[in-house]
Amino acid sequence: MTSSPENPSRHCAVEFQALPSRIGQVRRIVTAQLRYWGVPHLTDRAALGLTELLANIHRHAGADKHCTVELVLLRDRLTVSVHDHDPHLPQVRSPGGMATSGRGLALVQAVSADWGMRLRADHSGKSVWFTLPADGRPAEPREGPHRAPVPAAAAPRRQHRAGRMRGGAGTTSTSRAGQPA
Repeated sequence: MTSSPENPSRHCAVEFQALPSRIGQVRRIVTAQLRYWGVPHLTDRAALGLTELLANIHRHAGADKHCTVELVLLRDRLTVSVHDHDPHLPQVRSPGGMATSGRGLALVQAVSADWGMRLRADHSGKSVWFTLPADGRPAEPREGPHRAPVPAAAAPRRQHRAGRMRGGAGTTSTSRAGQPA
């Protein structure tokens, strides 16, 4: 997608298998794309958040690790989203100090201005996304140690709503602080 004065947005999508050997390749593609768009200052936070989302797919998505990484740069923000075929929404956890995993979504929350997830209406998959301010300013402090909007057990009832994904597929959405996605 090209940009114009009326619609200054840019779009990039990459499809691949979320395997450890491919995650580094996708990070390099994202880095090159952000440099091309003139926002290299977003690279570190975008790559960190993206790596965490892709690691979740690799670890939890079962046999079908096919996914799409999508970048959308608008005038004021970059949105990074990962779409996969696993219908299980990730949960924000609070792992103990000695735990060796379970901090991925907390890292996404820490580096982003906003984040959320969308379950397709037919439960054939989901999208997990986060946004970064295009001016590169750090994320504002938010509630809680991991800034989780509500306890994970309450999330499905209090945060999901029917909505529409880009491209017209029906979805259920959730985002930080219970805001509709």
